[in-house]
Amino acid sequence: MPDLLNLAVTGLLSSSVGAVIVGVLFVRHNKTIEAEIQEKLSRALKVFESERTWKEQALFELFGPLQMQFERTKRAFNRWTKKNLYLESKVVREGNETIRNLLLNKGHLIPPELMNEACSLVEHYDAWLEKFDRIRGDGGTVSTESFVFSGPDGYPFPTSAEAKFKETFRRLQHELYGVV
Repeated sequence: MPDLLNLAVTGLLSSSVGAVIVGVLFVRHNKTIEAEIQEKLSRALKVFESERTWKEQALFELFGPLQMQFERTKRAFNRWTKKNLYLESKVVREGNETIRNLLLNKGHLIPPELMNEACSLVEHYDAWLEKFDRIRGDGGTVSTESFVFSGPDGYPFPTSAEAKFKETFRRLQHELYGVV
């Protein structure tokens, strides 16, 4: 009987040691998996925060101001029925120059898929501002032209570019704040 008891105690001890070793290995493996998951989650969170920060910055510094200037100049253009130097020089010219400068100064916030549209807008505004200065550079009192247009010179307003910027403005607003 002592042999049987000795054998049982030895078996019990060796299985306990084996169970402890297996348990330690499982705990170590679980901690490794947990650390990998934490690292992946941390990276995903940083990417999310980075994307959200870019979207907020793009909306606040570029797309929001562009939206306001597009609307401002469009409304001024719709009011423009005859030669109106104030409307042309203070609203349209300043709005056109502001839009051009926003695109040039905030180019890092323009998504790659809008870069061609941005270049089309800058080209149009450059041509319009050049023509404005040529025609109205002295205050425009001598010029008989009622309106300054760059379209007839080969630089029409790129309406599709404006539409894509406005659509991106609405999309960013919706993604960030649920506003349509």
